[in-house]
Amino acid sequence: MNDAPYPLDLAAIRADFPILARTVRGKPLVFLDSAASAQKPRAVIRAMTEAMETQYANVHRGLHWMSERTTEAYEAARDAAAQLMNAPDRHEIVFVRNSTEALNLVAHSYGRHLLRPGQAVVISAMEHHSNIIPWQLLRDERGIELRVAPITDAGELDMAALEALLADGKVGLVSITHMSNVLGTYTNPARIAALAHAHGALAMFDGSQAIVHRAVDVQAMGADFYAWTGHKLYGPTGIGVLWARRELLEAMPPFLGGGEMISSVTYERSTWAAVPHKFEAGTPAILEGIGLKAAIDYVRAIGYPAIAAHEAALTEHALARLAEIPGLTVLGAAQDRGGVVSFTLDRAHAHDIATLLDRFGIAVRAGHHCAEPLMHRFGVESTARASFGLYTTTGEIDALAEALLRVREFFA
Repeated sequence: MNDAPYPLDLAAIRADFPILARTVRGKPLVFLDSAASAQKPRAVIRAMTEAMETQYANVHRGLHWMSERTTEAYEAARDAAAQLMNAPDRHEIVFVRNSTEALNLVAHSYGRHLLRPGQAVVISAMEHHSNIIPWQLLRDERGIELRVAPITDAGELDMAALEALLADGKVGLVSITHMSNVLGTYTNPARIAALAHAHGALAMFDGSQAIVHRAVDVQAMGADFYAWTGHKLYGPTGIGVLWARRELLEAMPPFLGGGEMISSVTYERSTWAAVPHKFEAGTPAILEGIGLKAAIDYVRAIGYPAIAAHEAALTEHALARLAEIPGLTVLGAAQDRGGVVSFTLDRAHAHDIATLLDRFGIAVRAGHHCAEPLMHRFGVESTARASFGLYTTTGEIDALAEALLRVREFFA
């Protein structure tokens, strides 16, 4: 596969991901499903394997050498996550299982205890279900109003409509995606946070997709909460990050109760550990934390400027190639968009598209992508979705376009 020059050594990067060397159905694997879960570099695989083979023990509680070494390695992930996001305090990094748990934690511990009945939460029309359902549960249980900011036909957040939803001063929290997992649209967190704060609300961002492709600075954007997940950032499943301003974490009650999150326990009452451990009940995802640290180090060594430039070039190339296919429609046309392209093809169901592409060794996602309301906004039930990672090549996008022409012929 021939590729235009990028500020990345693609051959070296692809060699770091052992799975990319395999074949599927006798064809070279073309993995275009990174938005669902990215592949893992050897650095991550090696870090987790070495920890199991040489030093594994439970963390925080042990006084022996193995526990101390593993605790150091696990807590180094907290430092790495804080540095990645420019968090002012490592104690503001709460480890969770994934972004879904982070959003539920905020809905439970902040929403149920610090929002008042009659206040509102604002989300947008392009949210993942994980940024819809927790607020619906809160609405139904506590009488919190749920407001939805519309998006334009281009798939961009309608900022004037968002400001109108904030105007009555009843909104306590704005929770918006930083990058749509369907449209690829980037929102403007700094502008959203400034609007929210001007009307007395806090601002939370779901960064599950965005942090994979561009640098995140929670201080510069003025965020109050920011959530993301490790497995999309080339790390393992089972670990994610919630960042929140420390004064908010101090004010919020625990999400789960049990070991690790306590200071003292009697049958009459318990007191809580200091943040972030107040929110980290039970034995944590130890190996996953170590793997996450390796993934963060890997991404930072490559650098977000190179990753962002690569993604922009891939997206431009993909949109140009897909535009050549008759009957193919791409959802959204945002000016600022990332490496996620969802599309429909005349007379072909998304599931059939994905099944036929699989015969060419091409992996894409098909369905509503956990964003059913967004599908309805564009008048479709499902789409096929191609999504890119730092290892994706223009040659792979060409292979997708050529295979889609074959798919179109099949249904014609």
